[in-house]
Amino acid sequence: MGLYKRGMVWWMSFSHQGQQYWRSTETDDKKLAQRIFDKLRGEIAEGKWFEKLPGEAYTFKNLMEKYMAEYSAVNKKASSHKRDKSLAAHLLKSFGDAYLTDIKSEMVSDYKTNRRTEGASPRTINYELTLMGHAFNIAIREWEWIEDNPIKRVKKERVNNFKERWLSPEEEKNLLKTAPIWLQDIIIFAIHTGMRRSEILDLKWSQVDLKKRTIFIAEQKNGSVDTLPISRTVLNLLETRKTDTTTPDDYVFASRLNKRREPRVLSQAFERSLKAASIKNFRFHDLRHTFATRLVQQGVGIYEVQKLGRWKNTSMVMRYAHHYPESLRSSIEVMDNIKEAA
Repeated sequence: MGLYKRGMVWWMSFSHQGQQYWRSTETDDKKLAQRIFDKLRGEIAEGKWFEKLPGEAYTFKNLMEKYMAEYSAVNKKASSHKRDKSLAAHLLKSFGDAYLTDIKSEMVSDYKTNRRTEGASPRTINYELTLMGHAFNIAIREWEWIEDNPIKRVKKERVNNFKERWLSPEEEKNLLKTAPIWLQDIIIFAIHTGMRRSEILDLKWSQVDLKKRTIFIAEQKNGSVDTLPISRTVLNLLETRKTDTTTPDDYVFASRLNKRREPRVLSQAFERSLKAASIKNFRFHDLRHTFATRLVQQGVGIYEVQKLGRWKNTSMVMRYAHHYPESLRSSIEVMDNIKEAA
């Protein structure tokens, strides 16, 4: 055991249970360093010392700053990183100054209650807890700051994902009447492809093959790559939009300045059109629900709907089967055919 100086700071060298340790006293004052060292030796002699984790000296704010800079900003899309910053802002209000080893599951549970009181939706609360839990996991696995993740013992909020809302043919007709021409194309395209808003706005002509009647998509959520067939309606729409001056790098649904159309502009125009058409409780994302529902209503199998809409699994598509029991009639009539053949 002993004190030694490294640069301007005094360090301690000691052994515990047969293992050698080196720890900084974090001071250049030798007398203070000696007192720190004497206290440490006393703890070791009394059997009270154990190797302390860095998390005891780091706050939740330290964790999120490192996570945002070294993980979120590097490994996530710009839009996801931006969302992380928004979610982290709420978390920091409650946990910012707390040391990591002091954050317990009970505190996280209280946080959920407070957020509900503030009016946060179950989905938003779950997003916040997911971000917090992931940051803790990185701190455990990669940075070795802590040994426990308090989030794993906290139950997530219950979210009602089931929303029976899709566009009827009559509503579609009314919506297209009130929408500006550029928005009409996007609405039709969304209904006939099931693509997400960001995918539509990001779509470039390099991803479109009019001869093969396909669209190439780099899946945003899971990183997979898909080549999807398009309907005759979509093919006609794309052929109309493409001109002799169109280049592969041009956006399919570009603005008048030939730039990527802003989501905010699209949302505002969509809301105005919905209001003018007297359509309530409808979101742009519900056009994707409309795509799936119409396929099911026409008897398309759940597996095929899953692949066309690029849902992760068939269970995520099963809710659309409840929209239209008539789509199951041809399947149940197989039983009559068996009886007649007997």
